[in-house]
Amino acid sequence: MLGGAVAVTACSSTTKQESTGEYVDSAAITTKVKAELIKDPVTKAGQISVETFKDTVQLSGFVDTAASKSRAEQIARNVQGVRSVKNDLVVK
Repeated sequence: MLGGAVAVTACSSTTKQESTGEYVDSAAITTKVKAELIKDPVTKAGQISVETFKDTVQLSGFVDTAASKSRAEQIARNVQGVRSVKNDLVVK
């Protein structure tokens, strides 16, 4: 009986852990954001790390200009499914 309770708990979402469905959604959002960054001539996608947790995208890494930092955030915000963006990019 305890095994069933553990299985149900493992699939549920908490503030620090995503459910399986949320994890899949986050992975899809991350992929979409990276693809859009690669297509954009202003951003240097190779220097930008993208992570998604519960529809919040975190951008980190280095960019050459403030315009690139702003553009990367704008691109991420425009991806379907993104609720918010945490822009931790550093201008070097």
